[in-house]
Parts: sequence; structure tokens; C-alpha cells
Amino acid sequence: MKLFLTAFLQVFFVSANTYMIANNYTIGIIICSFLVSYFWTINVKKISISNKKERILYSSGAMVGSIAGVIVSSLIAALAAKAGGQKIK
Repeated sequence: MKLFLTAFLQVFFVSANTYMIANNYTIGIIICSFLVSYFWTINVKKISISNKKERILYSSGAMVGSIAGVIVSSLIAALAAKAGGQKIK
């Protein structure tokens, strides 16, 4: 049951994060990406036997990577829109 719950929560936050990223909701991205990674560490033996500090560090890296991905995507979209004259969100 525990594995089911952690897997459920991980996929739930992946789905939520996809929406947050698509709509550029920064706080939602921070929260969801952290939780996706945190639950992933519970599901993976190598990571789940690590200490809490290692889990938090891994999750924080994923959180920063998610924000960086949105920022870079937004910059690329802005540059493409500027070059093509299209209006962006």
C-alpha cells in the first residue's frame, strides 16, 4: 500500500507540474517539482536509503531545473515571437 501511495502522489504531482509549467505558474512549479522528486526518492531504492539531506538536495535540484526550464523556454518563445512578430503570452 505504501508503494501505491507514493507512486500515486508522484504521478499526481507530475501531472500538476505539467499544467503549472504550461501556464508559467512559478509557485506551483516550485511546489510540484519538489514533491515529484521527493516522492521519486521514496520509490527508488538507491535514493530512498539515503538520508533526508540527500533527498532534499536532489529535490531542490529538480526544483531549480524545472524553473530554469520554464525560464529558458519563455526566453526562446519570446525570441521566436520577436523574430516572427507573433504575440506571446
